[in-house]
Amino acid sequence: MEAIKERYQRQIILPELGQEGQNLLSEAKVLVIGAGGLGCPVLQYLVVSGVGHIGIADDDVVQLSNLNRQILFGPQDVGLYKVDVAKEKLLLLNESVSIQVWKKRWSTQDCITHFKEYDIIVDATDNFTSRYLINDACVLFNKPLVFGAVSKFEGQLAVFNWGNKEKSVNYRDVFPVPPQSNEILNCAEAGVLGVLPGMIGVLQATEVIKLITGIGKPLANKLLTYNALQQEFFTIQLKHNPEAKPLIPATVEEFKNTDYEWLCNLNQEHETEIDCEKWLEIQDNTVVVDVRELNETPRLNAYNPFEIPIADLKENRDRLSEKTLVFVCQSGKRSLLAVKIMLEYNPKAQVFSLKGGVNEMIRKNLI
Repeated sequence: MEAIKERYQRQIILPELGQEGQNLLSEAKVLVIGAGGLGCPVLQYLVVSGVGHIGIADDDVVQLSNLNRQILFGPQDVGLYKVDVAKEKLLLLNESVSIQVWKKRWSTQDCITHFKEYDIIVDATDNFTSRYLINDACVLFNKPLVFGAVSKFEGQLAVFNWGNKEKSVNYRDVFPVPPQSNEILNCAEAGVLGVLPGMIGVLQATEVIKLITGIGKPLANKLLTYNALQQEFFTIQLKHNPEAKPLIPATVEEFKNTDYEWLCNLNQEHETEIDCEKWLEIQDNTVVVDVRELNETPRLNAYNPFEIPIADLKENRDRLSEKTLVFVCQSGKRSLLAVKIMLEYNPKAQVFSLKGGVNEMIRKNLI
């Protein structure tokens, strides 16, 4: 008991927090969805601050290109699942914390099953499908949501669905509908300054601690933006958007039947996507084009691919043969952009994006 008290002594002596606040932290249950650039600092600071019960969900494995910003991982972890590595290292930081992990992409059924087990949900994802799914579930199940996002040199932070349900805004009040396919790129596609997710992730962890203990004023009904190049913070007041409420599922059954993958790709030509099974049927008549960066692993040497990073594709389009092309990236997002680039160059081209990318190939033991 004395060791525990000494561990958190610098927090406990804060009059605003005290032993009562520390007890609230130890009893709290927080679910962090995403164990990447944002999730790593969120998890580290929640664990060392004494949050007693933490859930982590992520379906990805550690890549070499993650290591400039995902600070829980090192070169020895490449190829391992992020949630497994995260749990092991977080318990080294604080063995008294209970950690539950899910090695999977979060789904509507997961929200229905597990949100009731947690007090606060943290969105540390990097894609719109997950953001809209998580937001709608938080509204439906009345769970506070601590949201963060980063791209290039800018980050965003907000606390959604906190307090009075009728007065609290949510993600759809800011962005009622998903942007058009390929309109906004994620970190793998647009790039991100390595320290930026750390800045936003620490701020997310701070908001979680404030919500649990009741200290300070949560960033509810506000959107904080941070520009790393200018070292500037801006806070924007948010209000309800009348277009948003009808878009959120009103019942569990309606939520369960919502296809968020489809919703967030409404403007994509779906016939240009191909799943692994269908691709294997026509594999002998296709050429694989790997549009990942050359240092991303595992490589696709067994499939004799063209290796052309997405940033270099436009100037190399004439290198590609007249055969049917199957573009591959890590998760299936950059490959969709590659399809668009090729179709702009040749609208009659036979081009496909491999759905789920290398991650799906790993799951199906194709690599």
